[in-house]
Amino acid sequence: MSVPVPGVVARYFEATDSGEKDALVACFTEDAVVVDEGRTWRGLAEIRQWRDEVATAYEYTVEILGAEPAGVDEYLVTARLEGNFPGNVVDLGFRFGLRDDLIDRLRIAP
Repeated sequence: MSVPVPGVVARYFEATDSGEKDALVACFTEDAVVVDEGRTWRGLAEIRQWRDEVATAYEYTVEILGAEPAGVDEYLVTARLEGNFPGNVVDLGFRFGLRDDLIDRLRIAP
């Protein structure tokens, strides 16, 4: 099942594709939490640091494969990343928790 995602989730992926870190960080609440590659980032300053690290470590494209509700104010988006990281291709789940039309938690995992 694939459903349209909320606007903030679409903006997150647009900002990821364009490399616009300010636009990406603006998608999150001030107290948001991101979990990616076994690490946790809390708050906007740490989320910006996370994006800075990812942006300098790899170049990649994102293709959305599907989206579905995953609870109240939660969405699971499956995406394929292709780039210059080990393995070159990976399908990941992006579990978004939303609050007040912003992302308040994001967990990225295979």
